[in-house]
Amino acid sequence: MAKYSTEYKLKIVREYLAGQGGYRALSKRHGITKSQIEHWVKAYQAFGEDGLRRSRAQQTYTFEFKCSAVECYLSTEASYQEIAIALGLNNPTLLVRWTKEYRSGGVDALRPKPKGRAPTMPKQRKERLQDSPQDETAQQLKALQDENLRLRIEIAYLKELRRLRLQEKMQSKRQGSSTASEENFS
Repeated sequence: MAKYSTEYKLKIVREYLAGQGGYRALSKRHGITKSQIEHWVKAYQAFGEDGLRRSRAQQTYTFEFKCSAVECYLSTEASYQEIAIALGLNNPTLLVRWTKEYRSGGVDALRPKPKGRAPTMPKQRKERLQDSPQDETAQQLKALQDENLRLRIEIAYLKELRRLRLQEKMQSKRQGSSTASEENFS
């Protein structure tokens, strides 16, 4: 999106208010979208010249304010811009974002988020790095004991499997020899 100076916006808004053209005519004359000019006119009518200025100050809004703004939008049939102007917001896209967050994550999505960069290393891993050598040795011992138990179970399973196969083989030999001896007597 192109950034326009406050003076340029004011010039176009004044042209509109002076009756020098409608939204569509001004849009064609200046090469700006009709909706952009509508937005500037409404912002100027609601907030004056301050409505056309880009705010450099990062304003924060309370959780309660966000909830009431989203609730107001969802409970009425007014547009985002109308609600934003009624609440004193110069930027209706804030209300759009809050509504999307509310719809996707519920009320908790509107709560303030922690500032700053996320830690690069998870807390558990940091704690492990700070553990003493005795704790490390105890953890290694526990891991070895667990592996030892797993291997014992695996060996017992394989022994039982081998026993069952030998048992099946013996039964099949007995059945095979009994059928062979029956054939010899006939």
